[in-house]
This record gives sequence, C-alpha cells and structure tokens, in this order.
Amino acid sequence: MATSQLTAPSVTASARNLASFEGLGHSTVKFASFGTLKPGTLTHRSFKGLVVKGATVVAPKYTSIKPLGDRVLVRIKEAEEKTEGGILLPTTAQSKPQGGEVVAVGEGKTVGKTKVECSVQSGAQVIYSKYAGTEIEFNGANHLLLKEEDIVGILETDDIKDLKPLNERVLIKVSEAEEKTAGGLLLTQATKEKPSIGTVIAVGPGTLDDEGNMKLPSVAAGNTVLYSKYAGNDFKGNDGSDYIALRASEIMAVLS
Repeated sequence: MATSQLTAPSVTASARNLASFEGLGHSTVKFASFGTLKPGTLTHRSFKGLVVKGATVVAPKYTSIKPLGDRVLVRIKEAEEKTEGGILLPTTAQSKPQGGEVVAVGEGKTVGKTKVECSVQSGAQVIYSKYAGTEIEFNGANHLLLKEEDIVGILETDDIKDLKPLNERVLIKVSEAEEKTAGGLLLTQATKEKPSIGTVIAVGPGTLDDEGNMKLPSVAAGNTVLYSKYAGNDFKGNDGSDYIALRASEIMAVLS
C-alpha cells in the first residue's frame, strides 16, 4: 500500500497557515488545504479564538425590527421536547422546527412595473424551507429573517394536510412504498425504496415572471405526479401519512 510522507517544509507551511487563524471571531473563514498531516498534528490550541455562532444576537436596546423589501420576520416555534407518547427527548434528538409565527413583514418588492406586497401578514402561522433565512435572537426568543419566497405556505390548522401553499409551491401526499417487487417478492421495511410519486393536495397561486405577469403552476389538485427524489421539504401528517411541499418546477411529470 502506497504511503505519503510529511516533510519538514510542509509542516512549517501548515503551521504558518494555522497561525493566521489567531483571534478570528464568527466571520466567514475559507480554509486552505493542509495536505497530509500526521494524527495529532492539529489540536484545539491551533484554532484558538475561532468561534462558530448560530444566531445573531440583537442587543436589548433595540426594541423592534422592520424587515426591508420582501423579507419577513418569523418567531420560530420551539422544538418539541417530548414524543407523542410522552417520552422526554434529549436536545440532540429534538428535530429543528420549520415553522413559526410572522411578527413583521416588509413593504414588498417590484417585479417589472408591478408592485407586489408580501402574501403573508403578521400573526400568520407559516412553514418555511429548512435552510432558509438568518437566525436572530431578539427579545429573548429565536427568530428567522427570511425572504417571502422561502415561506412554503400558511398553516391554518395544526395538521400539515391543511397547508395553504404560497407562490409556485405544491403540497403532495406521498404514495405508500411498494410492498412487493414486480416479480412478486415481498419487500422488507429496510429494502422499500422511498417513492417519488404522490397526489397533489393543494397548489399555490403561482409566481410573477420578469414582466409582472402571473405564471400559474402546471399541475392541479388531484393530479398524480412524479417529482425529483431530493426535492422539497418532508412532513408527517396527523394521520401518519407522509407529505412533501416543493416547487412546481421540481415536478417532472403527471401520471395517468
């Protein structure tokens, strides 16, 4: 088996690279390649002062936040601390919530010659994309400042099946996985492939093109569709069914 050796000059170069990290805060850092290093070469002392921070903390002297443009400020729903059966979950097992309450909205945006107001209002309960926005700690609570287009829909009840999609978003009830192969062999739970087929439950009103004209989604409620395998955001309904909310452009075909 081929092995690579670490020469003295490469160790010296790596040390110079590591020294450049001294005193850094939570700003973005681009890491250079360190080459092949021996076990134990990098220690926590090498990265002294390097801090990773999840949320921007707004000082108490600021009492309000006014989003600009088409941005929306959402107070994040707290993570569930117990399962439905009452079992206490450790922090590491608590799923990160994807919903919250709108507390402030911007004035909207201009598309072409058309002025478009935000489609959500303060007080609305919304679901948003998993990795959207910037987390902010404000007034003792966690908030998310995100663009209106990153909001998947408005949740009018506590069940995801009642989600009202926004823009070009589509809510789909995922079909159940096949129990058998085409040849009749029974599949175990571990070998069942996650389906990328489902039934459209609700469709958003569409989105504006560059000229300000409304472009409607190409599917309708009741359609059975085939969608991209890694698209959208997955949710579990109160009835135990799986749902997915995605953009209409991520739907590849209508099945009949």
